[in-house]
Amino acid sequence: MLLTLKRPARGGQPKYNIAMPSAASQLRYRLATPADIPRLGPLIEASVRGLQAQDYSPSQMDQALGTWLGLDTQLIADGTYFAVDAPDDPAGPETCGGLAACGGWSRRKTPYGSDHRPGRDDAFLDPKTDAAKIRAFFVHPAWARRGIGTRILELCEQAAQAEGFTRFEMGATLTGIPLYRRHGYLEQERIELPLADGEVLPIVRMTRQI
Repeated sequence: MLLTLKRPARGGQPKYNIAMPSAASQLRYRLATPADIPRLGPLIEASVRGLQAQDYSPSQMDQALGTWLGLDTQLIADGTYFAVDAPDDPAGPETCGGLAACGGWSRRKTPYGSDHRPGRDDAFLDPKTDAAKIRAFFVHPAWARRGIGTRILELCEQAAQAEGFTRFEMGATLTGIPLYRRHGYLEQERIELPLADGEVLPIVRMTRQI
């Protein structure tokens, strides 16, 4: 893995040079761009419906997609969101327009959710006192359990550490908890995100300190 980055001025976009092909699958990890947005939506929906059905009902998934579970384009603008390109192989596993996965981190206070979640707070975090937010990991079901989430998490943590963060925090879906446990994240509290008709979407706040 090659990851070179230069710490940006506050609010600026970091300069990355990422070349991280997987020897086994030739996946390519890179920063997402606005051109990826039309493909990220279908990828996120495929991931939620294909991998989270054992933890959430169809009604919960229907209501959460696009609000609590979805794309926050501020992450792309900030240069803190990664896309994973699959190899161009018609015989290979299914993708969403060539994308196998996505995920990122944030130096802003909004902890989770899409552009359309209620209660957004785009104020900047203070690396000396706040935890960087790990945000919006989604893997296409055809590419699940191949170590992709782990690779994205490594990239996020490295980038956040380069900006001075020593703590990380996330709102993990029930499906994602085992992955984050394996990497040292501790469960702090269960949160119930409100949906329509009195339903809720349970997630868990998890943290890690380096």
